[in-house]
Amino acid sequence: MGGRRARLRRGSARTRTRFTMKRMLVNATQHEEVRVALVDGQELFDLAIEHREKEEKRGNIYKGRIARVEPSLEAAFVDFGAERHGFLPLEDISREYFLKTPESGKPLNIAELVEEGQQLVVQVEKDERDNKGAALSTHVSLAGRYLVLNANNPRGGGVSRQVRGEDRQAVQQRLGKLNIPKGMSVIIRTQGHDRSTEELQWDLDNQLRIWEAIKLAVLDRDGPFLVVQESSVILRAVRDYLSDSIGEVVVDDDEAYESIRSFMKHTMPHFLNRLRRHEGDGPLYNRYQIESQIDSAYRRRVNLPSGGQIIIDQPEAGICIDVNSARATSADDIEQTALQTNLEAADQIARQCRIRDLSGLIMIDFIDMRSSGANRQVEERLRQATRNEPARIQIGQISRFGILEMSRQRLRTSLVDATHETCPRCGGTGRIRGVESLGLHVLRMISEEAGKEGTSKVVAELPLVVANFLLNEKRSVLSQIEDVFKVSVVLVANSAMETPEYALRRVRGKDDDEDTPSYEMATVTAPPPSLLTPSSPKPPEKPAVERTLPDTAPPERKPRAAKKQSRRKKPKAGFFARLFGLDRKKKKADAGKKKQKAHPPKRTRSRHPPKGKSGGRGRKKGAPRAKGGQRPKADSRPKGQQKQKKGDGRAKAQPSPAAAKKDGEGPGGQAPRRRRRRRRRRPAADAPPPS
Repeated sequence: MGGRRARLRRGSARTRTRFTMKRMLVNATQHEEVRVALVDGQELFDLAIEHREKEEKRGNIYKGRIARVEPSLEAAFVDFGAERHGFLPLEDISREYFLKTPESGKPLNIAELVEEGQQLVVQVEKDERDNKGAALSTHVSLAGRYLVLNANNPRGGGVSRQVRGEDRQAVQQRLGKLNIPKGMSVIIRTQGHDRSTEELQWDLDNQLRIWEAIKLAVLDRDGPFLVVQESSVILRAVRDYLSDSIGEVVVDDDEAYESIRSFMKHTMPHFLNRLRRHEGDGPLYNRYQIESQIDSAYRRRVNLPSGGQIIIDQPEAGICIDVNSARATSADDIEQTALQTNLEAADQIARQCRIRDLSGLIMIDFIDMRSSGANRQVEERLRQATRNEPARIQIGQISRFGILEMSRQRLRTSLVDATHETCPRCGGTGRIRGVESLGLHVLRMISEEAGKEGTSKVVAELPLVVANFLLNEKRSVLSQIEDVFKVSVVLVANSAMETPEYALRRVRGKDDDEDTPSYEMATVTAPPPSLLTPSSPKPPEKPAVERTLPDTAPPERKPRAAKKQSRRKKPKAGFFARLFGLDRKKKKADAGKKKQKAHPPKRTRSRHPPKGKSGGRGRKKGAPRAKGGQRPKADSRPKGQQKQKKGDGRAKAQPSPAAAKKDGEGPGGQAPRRRRRRRRRRPAADAPPPS
């Protein structure tokens, strides 16, 4: 029975360990939308999505042409093949493209350094967003497994900020041993902090081979065209996030599985044993219970464990997050409730920022707290929650209004931009005008158009509900407008329109459509195509240089050497301490403490003190020590002639009964002597003098 219980306990322990493993889950069964999720047990902490319709250009390399130079912005607009021209600031233009060498000490003028029509190689740093074009740079960077090569920027090298302490110094030493060509620089990534110099050089050689192919491809052809396309979201996730902390890579599609396997075989063969094909009957994400967590990442409100919630809005000016206590009532008082809700919100905000890839300026409205220490506690909690973020994050302090400002680097297209379309009805505001408010607004616009000189007719094309409101509830107002301005007002109810859409047309002089029935005057005859209707995807542009796998196998990994624990040297004593001998006293005291720790005194639970060497009791307090360890000799004089001495250890003479009575002894004999460490009582002022 005991063995069976032990086996059950071991089995439950293995189950718990399995569910706390970090995994990379690749969902590629639907080719229109490919998803890569990073989970810790059954908790989602990162998500990347790639859509077929929305091609991500970040990281792509193009050969472009300068379309316009703007000295007022100190930037140039580059045509690189997209619908909008890319934005290229002066600071991101390499000096190799300057028409002349700038003079030292004088401000740079972009109009003198580059010109319209000039050909250059650019890389997309930020994708197009809203009305903004893509952000470009001529400083090309090629990302490998362990390092990033800055092909034409000699001052951009270094080590990832995630590498700290002694590891950073060791990585910098290995970085100095690499054979880096002149005019280039290298950044060691987090995945390469524990790699050998041979492995780093192997990765560097692969990136140099790609750069040589790029230089050959842009020589014989004018832009704009695509030179190198960044890897797919699946290979990027494997390249950037697969580390020793990831226990498994689970894939649910055969094509994606073979692609990952081939990439691992040529770049990281030691991770091949962690790649696994999902063989279950159900969907992969349902198996690990993260589909509902992904669904919550699309919602505006996110619930907290204690009953509170956070509300995430993404206007154009920045990202606003509001923290509400809602149903949080588990704490004892309102201050404790606010603190607990804010701490939970800090953890959830850090998680949602990474899952949704919220970037830019983020303003968080925490629940107001009276204690400044509680505010510092929430700030520290947010810093700890974002400590392992791959993005650069800056966190401010909570102001007196309860607002915390933070900024986050944009790593990829956000979840909303990758999966959502702007609503054609509200224009992205989330609200539309009511029927009556829109009807009154149209009525005022009709009155304004009718009052203009030369107007003979005003035709208003309206949604059905607005037209019904004006024709029935506001019929008298329409008649009054016609009588005052001597014009004809025609309302056309259009079923293809939705609020708040409407159209007004002012007719001057004679109307050519006078004989046309009103129900045939509608200009919008069909609703706009639904955003959910799948459109035929454009054929992808073929890059001039294909990203190929490395020609040579990576060097074999050497076993990691155990880290030596360095002992900190004790600081030397100062001048005055050595002058007055304080350091010798301290050393002597430390030696005594060490000796006392090495040989602690024996403790006994007995109420009696330990026996002496001769087997009897120990000497009394105050008794003189015997020479040579011998007991003191007894007084040989008669009993009545023995002198009484304090603390001599000898027998005391018995006082007479009268003296005992005078001293206050009871009938029980001699009173016990008080302990010496207690102060003796002084006689009172009115006490009789001793006889």
